[in-house]
Parts: sequence; structure tokens; C-alpha cells
Amino acid sequence: MRILALLALAAAFALPAQAEKIRVGVTPGPHAQIMEKVRDQAKATGLEIEILEFSDYVVPNEALASGDLDANSFQHQPYLDNQIADRGYKLVSVAKTVTFPLGLFSAKLKSLEALPAKAKVAIPNDPTNGGRALILLAHQGLIKLRDGAGLAATPLDITDNPKNLRIVELDAAQLPRSLNDVDIAAINGNYALEAGLDPTKDALAREAADGPYANVIAVKAADKDKPWVKSLIAAYQSPAVKQFVVDTFKGALVPAW
Repeated sequence: MRILALLALAAAFALPAQAEKIRVGVTPGPHAQIMEKVRDQAKATGLEIEILEFSDYVVPNEALASGDLDANSFQHQPYLDNQIADRGYKLVSVAKTVTFPLGLFSAKLKSLEALPAKAKVAIPNDPTNGGRALILLAHQGLIKLRDGAGLAATPLDITDNPKNLRIVELDAAQLPRSLNDVDIAAINGNYALEAGLDPTKDALAREAADGPYANVIAVKAADKDKPWVKSLIAAYQSPAVKQFVVDTFKGALVPAW
């Protein structure tokens, strides 16, 4: 009996450890593509990643907060901060991922100098990306914003609008489809790429890549020190994933770590 027990114990220790499985939410396009590469890297450490795609910026945080996801990778820090403040989510960022410089695009114009008076300008309707778009417009000399408006600027903070631009606020994912209906649109890099736009060639103006809008991996605050979080970060910030980003997106988005 003792020999059988020892053999059973030895067999149990010989079994490979079960892989830990997590569910990570992303938006379609680059975030999903990068996470597929991350998933490949994570397998070597015994971490299995199930990727779930969401078509907007709201649901991935709801799903994370409710426990339907273990992590998400789609948003920049100012957006996450705004969601936490507005909705009381107990979420934290644990690592930087990539930066998607926001750009101004047009299906009608070849340059911002050609922008007519009373032009229709579409910007994202969420607080942080809307402010981001207004700051880009201000940097291009098209409007002026109230001193201190900062990253959370809204159209109400416009203090000077020489061309009487008409600001239209739309869901960020809808902005590429608005190009035929507006004169210019401020489009996030991931949605621009998904729509077949080349941010490095098609944008009339772009943000600097080293701004405050690095995207992040977010998890529930209670999970931030768990071993799988460290494994996820290591897989994302691996040399192989960095090279994939550089080779695949060619400057349209850049590693932020």
C-alpha cells in the first residue's frame, strides 16, 4: 500500500501544471492584433489569454468592473481616470502599452489651410478624447481654449473661434464614417487604422507621439499584485511584441514602454 501511495504521489507531481486562463478585453484592429501577439508570448509562461473584442470605449470597463473580464487593453490613462471618477470603478492601470497619436483627417480637404469658414469639425464625444481633439485644434491655431482647461477641455472652453467652426461630437468609433459629412474629423489612431486610413500619410495634422495619452493595461484593483498580472505585463512588454508593433504599424502607433 505504501508503495502504491508513493507511486500515486510521484505521478501527481509529474503532471504539468495547469495553465492559468484570463479574459482580456480589447477594441478591434491594432489592440486586438497586438494582444494576439501577446497571447503567443504568454503561452510560454503558462498564461492562456482569451481575447474579447468590444466595439466601443464604454463596455470594456463595465465588463472589467463586473468581473466578466480579468483585464482590458484599449484606453489611455486620462480616459481611465475619467471613467473611475464618473463611475466609481475600482480599476487601476498596471502597465503602459502603445500610443496612438490622434489625427485630423478629411475626405474633402488637402490641408488645414483650406478649411472654410463655418466648417463642420467632428470630435470624439467622450470627455478625454474630446478634450484631446480640441487641444490639437488649438495647437493648429484653429481655436483658442480657456486658460486652465487642460485635458478635459470641452467646446464650452473655446474662447476664440475665428472661422466659426461648428463642433460636432460623435462616438469615437463613428468618426471615420463621418468623413463624407464633415469637413474634418479628429480620429483616434486605432479607429483610423481600422478604417483603412494611414495616420502617417493621410492625417492633415497629428499629435506628438510623446504626449500624455499612452494606452494602458487595466485590471481590478484587487488583482493588481497577482502573478498573472506580472506575466501579462512581461508578455506585452517583451522585445518580440515591441518589434511586432514597429514592423506592423510603421509609426502609426508607437510602443510606450
